[in-house]
Amino acid sequence: MKELKQITVIGLGLLGGSITLAALRAFPGVKVVGYTHRASTRRKAKRLAVATEVTDDIRGSVAEADIVILATPICTFERDFGEIRDALPAGCIVTDVGSTKGLVHRWAEKILPKNVYYVGSHPIAGSEQRGVEFARDDLFEKALCILTTTPKTNRKAVGTLWRFWSAIGCTIKIMTPVQHDRILAQVSHLPHITAVSLVNANNIEDLKFAGKGFIDMTRIASGPANIWVDVLLTNANNITKGIDRITAELGKMKAAIKNGDGRQIEKLLEAARNKRNEMIAYKMKNKEIIS
Repeated sequence: MKELKQITVIGLGLLGGSITLAALRAFPGVKVVGYTHRASTRRKAKRLAVATEVTDDIRGSVAEADIVILATPICTFERDFGEIRDALPAGCIVTDVGSTKGLVHRWAEKILPKNVYYVGSHPIAGSEQRGVEFARDDLFEKALCILTTTPKTNRKAVGTLWRFWSAIGCTIKIMTPVQHDRILAQVSHLPHITAVSLVNANNIEDLKFAGKGFIDMTRIASGPANIWVDVLLTNANNITKGIDRITAELGKMKAAIKNGDGRQIEKLLEAARNKRNEMIAYKMKNKEIIS
């Protein structure tokens, strides 16, 4: 990473601001530029000193960048690629932090120049909070970051991004965009839909009696709606298949309860308990969570 001189982050919300802060800490002497089109966000970002430079000039922000990271809603990426394509220096690496990858890879292939290298990134970190005022430089400590590649992906660019995300605290996995979107539909996108549906299935007066379990389970339903609209629409096929699977599981439980089949109810509960215990043991062994 000795040759790294400038990192540019497009979008200064929670994730974008946390990336710039983490980069300032991990790469002293490297220029960190943050772009946002919102004047109010620029004022906050400058006050909080989240980057070396905060600008409203998207083309100027990438003109000397070695790495460009898109941290805006997914459905803005196509437009952003078009806006920056002619300003990107040869050899620049472009990535993003979007929660879906298949469509983004296709946009990058279609729009970005051939002397620029795109690799997908998905750092699995964040919270239901939004805005640069919630950014922090340790957001990515012990977080998993998935890099997505195709046979056309430049391997040197992958190595550079591996070192970048590792330096700010992430553990790295590599997979194809197809694998990523299938898996994340199940373990990220479907849980969000489930939490939203559970909240919407109750009226506000009943929700006032909710305990900690309900509150913990539905925390992610407080996530920003505009971000999640893009996620769901850009991974529609995988997500709708996931909805079918969870509906089938609910159907099994419904039938068992309706039929008074305690044995089947216990079997379903124990299967979930054992799977979850295995997952937690794996996460603890790999230091992805702390006991």
